[in-house]
Amino acid sequence: MANPFEELAQLDHLVHEPARLAILTALSACRTADFLFLQSVTGLSSGNLSSHLTKLEAASLLTIEKDFVGRVPRTRVQLTEVGRKTIDRHWQTLKRLKDRAGRWSPEEA
Repeated sequence: MANPFEELAQLDHLVHEPARLAILTALSACRTADFLFLQSVTGLSSGNLSSHLTKLEAASLLTIEKDFVGRVPRTRVQLTEVGRKTIDRHWQTLKRLKDRAGRWSPEEA
């Protein structure tokens, strides 16, 4: 078995990228979120958020629905079942690796 540090380097980069990890984690705490809410909680610019959402949607981790409320556009985002399982598994992996790293000693290298 690889040491925990080698495993950290092998994490899913699509999910582990900080902005996308923040988006997925925020979405895992709610059923659906609108674009402005995600922008507020992540601190991302609208262009940056939009770019990350597009990548996550292409990977089937979330869905994006656009509509209008009156004349105001609204974008709603929601995790897919695959996305919810992916982010849950990612956080479980991080916790497991944190625990393993805490027990690791240089003699194991």
